Amino acid sequence: MEQAKFYSEIADGPSQGAAYWVQTDDNVRVRVGTYGSSKNRKGTILLFLGRFGYIERYGRVAKDFDKNGFSTVVIDWRSQGLSDRMADDPHTGHIHRFSDYQKDVAAMVKAAEELDLPKPWYLVGVSMGACIGLRAMLEGLPVAATALISPMFGIKMSPLQRIAAWPLSWAAQKIGKGHIYVPGESGEIYMLTTPFEKNNLTRNSDMYEYWVDQARTVPDLQIGGPSMAWLYQGLSECRSLSKMHSPDIPCITFCGELDELVDNRAIKDRMERWPNGTFEVIKNAKHDVLTEIPEIGGEVMNQIVEFFSGTEQVGNT
Repeated sequence: MEQAKFYSEIADGPSQGAAYWVQTDDNVRVRVGTYGSSKNRKGTILLFLGRFGYIERYGRVAKDFDKNGFSTVVIDWRSQGLSDRMADDPHTGHIHRFSDYQKDVAAMVKAAEELDLPKPWYLVGVSMGACIGLRAMLEGLPVAATALISPMFGIKMSPLQRIAAWPLSWAAQKIGKGHIYVPGESGEIYMLTTPFEKNNLTRNSDMYEYWVDQARTVPDLQIGGPSMAWLYQGLSECRSLSKMHSPDIPCITFCGELDELVDNRAIKDRMERWPNGTFEVIKNAKHDVLTEIPEIGGEVMNQIVEFFSGTEQVGNT
């Protein structure tokens, strides 16, 4: 592994932070980052972020994990952050196949092993990252427990949008136009074009300004809207996973009552089929409940830490 650029000045994370370049099996260069000490730890959080995610974006969350005794490792998925982009237009949130994300997961796990990050490992999956994480757990991701934040087990759409989305996104891929933006989307950076009052991510103005500052300072970390291929592949993966059993891994899941991005009904259906899974809908919360206003985000963090600490104790008895 080679050292990669890490923007500690915008991350506002733990004092010990670093980033590395790693290669996937299909020769894509992705960036993996670590936060926090590796000594006297309760374990390591494998942090799978969503479609906008990049290492520095959750620096403050990693700081909270560090204060609670956990190291954190996080990845820039392909086409995100400083990892290789899959389309000629670098602002496009584009992939060829949803299964390609599992190659990124494999590279991340390999890096975590080489860095000898403390075990047990725990998965925290946010939105799209939770969808990727569910597939990874079903394929053997070695985690002791998982916490899922507004998991993308279904993409929220109106009935009319859903009827149109399937054939249009399928056709775009078939005719070689999978790289174009979903109708209504563009390469504009969400944080720089959406005022706080209209954002669909959080009611926490300090957190939103933190992300805005990151976007202004290092715009290369940002992406714009999703491609037609991403949409088709995402819909297909949600449908495929909905037919599969839940892994035998302790799970706690949170979603926001006001979420406009993922389908809370699909989350509820999944959690009803998760052995000993815990599910909570957070009132008056938007999509990213872990970065919501302090009384919400702080409580979610406390519950995750308590849940992981409890599963560690169970594993050691």
